[in-house]
Amino acid sequence: MSSSLDDAAQLAAQLLARRWLPRNQPLVRRALIDQELWRAVNERLAAVGMRIVDNVYADHISVAMLRPAEVAVFGETGLASNNNLDLPRDGVALLVVLWALIVLPKRQRQLARAEEAAEGQGEMFATDKPVPSAASSAPTLSYRSLLADFGNQLGKKMRLDANLKLLERQGFITRKSEDIAEGPLLDLLLDYDTLAPRILDGALADVLARSTDGDAGPMLNAILAARHNEESDLSDS
Repeated sequence: MSSSLDDAAQLAAQLLARRWLPRNQPLVRRALIDQELWRAVNERLAAVGMRIVDNVYADHISVAMLRPAEVAVFGETGLASNNNLDLPRDGVALLVVLWALIVLPKRQRQLARAEEAAEGQGEMFATDKPVPSAASSAPTLSYRSLLADFGNQLGKKMRLDANLKLLERQGFITRKSEDIAEGPLLDLLLDYDTLAPRILDGALADVLARSTDGDAGPMLNAILAARHNEESDLSDS
C-alpha cells in the first residue's frame, strides 16, 4: 500500500482529525467546485460511517455520523437523548439561545446583502447571488447582556460561564474578552430549516424578543415583527 495520500484521502483525514476546516482552505475550496473530488471524499468518509456537513451560509465544513453509524455507536438510548456531546440540559438551552441570537440575524443579513449584490449586478447576473461570509454578517453578542437577559433562566452566572466554556470547547462559539461570536459548528450542526420555525413560531420567540444586546436584539426583533406581519397578512387574506 502506498504511503502517500490522494487528495480525497487527505481531505477526509484532515476533517476527521480537526473536526472542521475553513471553506477557503485550498483543498476544501477545490472540493467545493470539483464534483469528483467531493464525491470521493464522501465515499472515504462513508466507509467509516461519516459524512460531510456543508452549509453555504457557514464559513467552515465539518463531519457528522451517518444514521446507521449513530445507531451502532450510541444505540437507541443514545439517539433518544437530547444530545450526544454530553452537554447538560441548561447547556443545550444556552446553545439554542445563542443560535437564535447569532444565526437568525446573520442569515437575514446574508440574504439581504446577497439580494443587494444581485441587484447591483443587473438582470443578467440576478440569479448569481454571492453569500457574504459568516464572519462579516454574524452579530457579536455582549456577555453582560446575555447574563442580564437570560442568566436567571440558564442557571445564573456560574452555570452560564461553565456552559459557555463547554460550547467554546466544542466549537459552537468563540470568545474574545467579553464578546461571544459564532464558532465553526454553530451554523453547521444545528438544522436551520428545522430550528428556525420552532423558535420564531414558538414560546421562545417572546423570550428572545426581550434581548437587550445592542447588535442582535434589534435585528431579532425586526425578524419577529416581519414574521408577525406576514402571518397577519395571511390571516386577513
